Amino acid sequence: MNISSNVSSIQAHQTMMNTSANNVANVNTGAFIPSDTRMSSNESSVSANTRKADNTGSKTSQTDLAKEIPNQIIAQDATAVNVTAIKTQDQMLGSLLDIKA
Repeated sequence: MNISSNVSSIQAHQTMMNTSANNVANVNTGAFIPSDTRMSSNESSVSANTRKADNTGSKTSQTDLAKEIPNQIIAQDATAVNVTAIKTQDQMLGSLLDIKA
């Protein structure tokens, strides 16, 4: 894994967090239709695709806090893991440069 894939994962999870935060902020907004973020990945990057959830025709907000809170925890933990991986790669590169010097 290279640093660019970690960075793309952080960006994708930030999109997920932003979407979830918007949904939670509108939990008391009448007839609010939340958005949903789906992650996709290939060998070198992770991307986030956001779309509106299906409209159930409800007069109240359709935000499900039982879904949003775990999504926020997942995004937070995934970001922390990727930051740790970047720090480790940076330290390894620094050690390699120290050996060559």
